[in-house]
Amino acid sequence: MLVRLLRVGPQDAEWRAAALEALDQSFTAEKTAGEVANFTRPARGSWERPYGLAWYLQLTTELREWDDPRAGEWLRLLKPLETDIVASLKEWLPNLVYPIRLGTHNQSAFAFGLMLDWARTSGDVDLEEMVVERSRAFHMGDVDCPIAYEPSGEDFLSPCLMEADLMRRILTPEEFSTWLTSFLPQIPTDGSGDWLAPGVVKDASDGKLVHLDGVNSSRAWNLYNIARALPDGDPRKHALVAAAETHADEGVAAVSAEHYAGGHWLASFATYLMTDRGWAE
Repeated sequence: MLVRLLRVGPQDAEWRAAALEALDQSFTAEKTAGEVANFTRPARGSWERPYGLAWYLQLTTELREWDDPRAGEWLRLLKPLETDIVASLKEWLPNLVYPIRLGTHNQSAFAFGLMLDWARTSGDVDLEEMVVERSRAFHMGDVDCPIAYEPSGEDFLSPCLMEADLMRRILTPEEFSTWLTSFLPQIPTDGSGDWLAPGVVKDASDGKLVHLDGVNSSRAWNLYNIARALPDGDPRKHALVAAAETHADEGVAAVSAEHYAGGHWLASFATYLMTDRGWAE
């Protein structure tokens, strides 16, 4: 989040100096070595996989795309862990027989999207091909996603919409339009936005219940991306954007430092949404 805001945010913002200092303190050879040692321990298993690993790749993607000398130096310092993460994902993906259709950390669709964006930015054709192959194998035949069952009580990712946001990355607009018709036939063509209600949080101090504030932001970027990926003139675009706007308003409004339960992560989701980080053609 900090790297993203430093790159695309106002260059005269008062917080920039503090953000740069914080990153300089975190991004060191010694600390990266400690992370590598932890990651490569014999019992690592599924540690932070796939959510944390995918977000790390998002960080290094952002650094690669930032034309600033500090970004290049930070990327050099973080590279050893990136290398180990990519190697571990290449071991994991061929063994993943089924998609992980959850609304929380283990979901595969969200992580696949971040992995794919990293692979295309870094030029790692092997990982790109592996993610595309698994995505097609898992999802090309999916139909009638039960979005009416969403969200569950602890979701911060939509299983249905995140899958669609993944598939628009690997299909042509025409292919995606056909696939989406079978996958989410519920999307209206009348331009209405009330076909998908935002998640409701009654206790923002509860670390699980507050996930629903995050699902509103993540749904918003999904809906915007799905709309943009459809061919010009597709009658579903207006309804997708209308629902996205409602969700975006709810998600951004929920960002607050009042409770640590949401304060430590909701700003990253809002930043991803508001700076359009998720749109990758």
